[in-house]
Amino acid sequence: MRDRFDIVVAGGGPVGAALALSLRESGLAVALVEPRQPDQGESAAAPFRPIALSHASRFVLEQIGVFGALPVTPIQSVHISQAGGFGRTLIHARELDVPALGYVTDLAPLVRSLLTAAAPEHIASRVTGWEDAGNVVRVRLSGGALDEVVTRLLVLADGGHSAADDLSLRDYGQTAIVAPVRPERVAAHTAYERFTSEGPAALLPFVDRYALIWSVRTDRAPELMNAPDSAFLGEIKSLFGRRFGDFAEVGTRVGYPLVLRFCRTTAVGPRTIAIGNAAQTLHPVAGQGLNLGLRDAAELAEAVLRGGQSGLESAGLAARFAAQRRRDRYASIGITEGLVRVFGSDRPLARALRGAGLVALDLTPPARRLLARRFVFGLRALP
Repeated sequence: MRDRFDIVVAGGGPVGAALALSLRESGLAVALVEPRQPDQGESAAAPFRPIALSHASRFVLEQIGVFGALPVTPIQSVHISQAGGFGRTLIHARELDVPALGYVTDLAPLVRSLLTAAAPEHIASRVTGWEDAGNVVRVRLSGGALDEVVTRLLVLADGGHSAADDLSLRDYGQTAIVAPVRPERVAAHTAYERFTSEGPAALLPFVDRYALIWSVRTDRAPELMNAPDSAFLGEIKSLFGRRFGDFAEVGTRVGYPLVLRFCRTTAVGPRTIAIGNAAQTLHPVAGQGLNLGLRDAAELAEAVLRGGQSGLESAGLAARFAAQRRRDRYASIGITEGLVRVFGSDRPLARALRGAGLVALDLTPPARRLLARRFVFGLRALP
């Protein structure tokens, strides 16, 4: 087996696999190190884990040839409100002149499609460590046929491991409860984001039902996770009101602890770069995490393709990429963190100010469009 590469990508989730596929026609020797095979891990029996791909992320996945085969439901409008207070904002895709603000799909088929497409570059193993060795990086592996590979650039895209010693961490004290739910009435292609004192709750349209992503206090999560279906559905109806009628069905509930974690720089070493969840893990509010990671992958692929073989010879690629991505990363982190903090207070004055802000945003189309473009396209949407 080959053991020397131009680029090694550690982690075959959506971000790592998207990067490997974006470099497929580069002429560079690229390896994607991931222990799972396409038919393992995120299998058909995996729990439902909805993700909202932005319209910009659709472009990334179309360019590598995987978007067309995904089961997706377009989001053409988003309804934003707060529980226990007035005010709401509606954002429509037509305001941005795009066919959809985003697309809801399940994580499992996305991962399977990406790993299947990346099969020629796939090494079924796991990265356990690495060390700089002059103009290369020696990467230690386990669980496969190779113990070590050598590369000119190592890209960390495995969110299960911290890549840097400058990690910032915040535990939100919240758990995201995720489940498919079916109400009496489904508003086609409309997503709902509702802020509560415990955390945000979202209903994302998915085929003939909704994907629920509900952030609750961690100490209350076990009670809701284990509640009878009728009691759980009653809580959802109380949370979102009567617009959907009764909620008649709920699928398997899965809980995920919510934390903010990010490296202050993506340049982990002179020839080592962190992207996606290896660089930042965000709160799911506004669905920014995966879309930010796909922008990481797209911009890194652009930088590598622009520099070619000579660009990899330079030890400055990691530092330049970190500087290039800094504003978009910190803006996304700031927006999600700000939403959690601003909408997390249950004080009457805070509710009134939030309501006034939602009304003002709804009555100011330019501000609403700018915010929507920021969520859809990232930093490139800003003047």
